[in-house]
Amino acid sequence: MLLTLRTPVAQPPAQVMAGFTRELFLALAPPFPRFSLRRFDGCRRGDQVEIELVTGPLRQRWTSLITDHGQRPDGTHYFVDEGQVLPAPLRYWRHRHLIEPGPGGGSVIVDAIEFRTASVLLDALLYPAMWAQFAYRKPIYRRYFGRPEAR
Repeated sequence: MLLTLRTPVAQPPAQVMAGFTRELFLALAPPFPRFSLRRFDGCRRGDQVEIELVTGPLRQRWTSLITDHGQRPDGTHYFVDEGQVLPAPLRYWRHRHLIEPGPGGGSVIVDAIEFRTASVLLDALLYPAMWAQFAYRKPIYRRYFGRPEAR
């Protein structure tokens, strides 16, 4: 299942990329499910991020590996995290973080996510919750990187 959200912000791509820190990662966490951050190496190839999701008495690990990062000729900065250890019911996770040049010197943060469970039906049922988890990030991105001016 593919999910893409786009968030225009005021800062240029290089500044936004530099702002993808542990602090931002913690700020982006939605209220549910709760989680604790076990490891955050950064957003460069080879870095790992490990969290523990807490839902009542249930605790599940989620470990992602940054498999690629860089800058494209068009000025887009990016990094890709891929799930190594995933919580049920996920079986596949790939999240491309793109920071594209935007109008007026700003950027557009693109969260491009591909996920799968064991069933296409379950993927479809999970989609609204996934969308909500990432839509939650939009005002946080704008708080950190500024709201682009209306034209």
